Amino acid sequence: GAVGSFAIVFAMAQTGGRVSPTRLILAGVATAYVLSAITSLILFMGDERAVRGVLFWMLGTLSGAEWSYLGLPAAALLVGITFLVLNYRAMNALLAGEETAITLGVNTQALRRQLLTALLTGVMVAVSGAIGFVGLMVPHIVRLVSGADHRLVLPASALAGAIFLIWVDVVARTIVQPQEIPVSIITALVGGPFFLWLLRLRRQAYGGQI
Repeated sequence: GAVGSFAIVFAMAQTGGRVSPTRLILAGVATAYVLSAITSLILFMGDERAVRGVLFWMLGTLSGAEWSYLGLPAAALLVGITFLVLNYRAMNALLAGEETAITLGVNTQALRRQLLTALLTGVMVAVSGAIGFVGLMVPHIVRLVSGADHRLVLPASALAGAIFLIWVDVVARTIVQPQEIPVSIITALVGGPFFLWLLRLRRQAYGGQI
């Protein structure tokens, strides 16, 4: 499902063999709304008890995770991290923008197809549900601490993200015992203010220009 969605968005975003950032965003939003509507329809027509479990999973939770589920996510993560670290030079070049990366000899189109982002995301979401802000917030924090070199940022982000998610899960399981709060609610409460602070920090860095 994740790979199929990625293929649709990527195909819709291409113009003359190039990917337009604006078209990529619009295609992603449109695809997300369509898939969300289909999901809502399936839930509406489903069994009430099953729907409750699915909704809790969609909000993001680790309560259903078991050791028997670890093999596939671990293998996907190992393959993904290995590939990304091996391509750290190309990813560092992309930090300067797509046009600059192309002038440096980076095949941005081929790289994007190989990044395995959709596959990795799909595997992880299948186990834990949609847990937002971790993949957005943690790499930013790692970059602020260690710099922008992806050779260090990628493995450090994976480790820091795992540690952060463990502590968030602990809070989710204990803050309103015996009930459990979906993990994504806590990550959103933390991630939202963080991005507001980051936006303010960037605004100050650019003299109020953004």
